[in-house]
Amino acid sequence: MSWYLQCWKKYLVFGGRARRSEYWYFWLFNIIASFIIGFADGMAGANNLLILLYSLASILPGLGVMVRRLHDTDHSGWWFWVGLIPIVGSIILLVLMVNDSTPGNNRFGPNPKAPNPGADEDEENESNYSLT
Repeated sequence: MSWYLQCWKKYLVFGGRARRSEYWYFWLFNIIASFIIGFADGMAGANNLLILLYSLASILPGLGVMVRRLHDTDHSGWWFWVGLIPIVGSIILLVLMVNDSTPGNNRFGPNPKAPNPGADEDEENESNYSLT
């Protein structure tokens, strides 16, 4: 659930990198929330107003986490446009989203899997041996 909330907090953050778990947990909870809201919408007789509002609100967080996930695989965020190509585009995006992170830093920032994502290896090694 924390990944889902983290994506909502970073809804306008298109820079940096996102782990696979952040991306997939966001979409899992997004689908669950959509079902719950759709059910509540149907019970309330709101003519799909609630689900429409939720869908519109979740566009930016979904796009943001997709762009950050593409960055994690060392691809530009503009690759999300590939998804508009019928069938093949969806398969390409699925493969990119399932791929593991590029190891170490890439042009979009430090690896989010790293124990200390902001530190260089030299700085990390020096801090391990410092006496202060």
